[in-house]
Amino acid sequence: MDSVEDDRPAVVAPEVYMTDLVLPSQTNYYRTMFGGDAMAIMDKTAAIAALRFCRQPIVTASTERIDFREPIHEAEIIEARARVIYAGRSSLVVRVHVYGENPMVGDLRLCTTGYFCMVAIDPEGQPIPLKNGLLLDDEQAREEWHTGEEIHDTRASRRDRR
Repeated sequence: MDSVEDDRPAVVAPEVYMTDLVLPSQTNYYRTMFGGDAMAIMDKTAAIAALRFCRQPIVTASTERIDFREPIHEAEIIEARARVIYAGRSSLVVRVHVYGENPMVGDLRLCTTGYFCMVAIDPEGQPIPLKNGLLLDDEQAREEWHTGEEIHDTRASRRDRR
């Protein structure tokens, strides 16, 4: 098992699931889910994944690379699955997959993927160091770490240009 070299204790990031039903008030003219409603579920799921990983106050710093692949229809089940894939000094990158499911058939399909950058903060809202590092316990975790690192670095360079 690998961990990113660091003095902090390394822990495995748990996968977090959030499930809901798509109601008529969450859909557009085509009776498919509004993207903003899907993003809200994704952000909440990402926040819970980050909180369970670091057990520190966090905020969303940015959303990155959200790809809407397939629509989620009215009355379908929506399931968001989130996991921390990168842990820096004070920031995390959380990957969220969103699945749609016809409840009468049970066909689970990947509909949306997105990445959320979260930052651990103190009571004044300033970034603070994470208490632990990320343990990369399998090949998928190691591959996703590189994706998260790329997203983190892109966000950092964008922030530094301001």
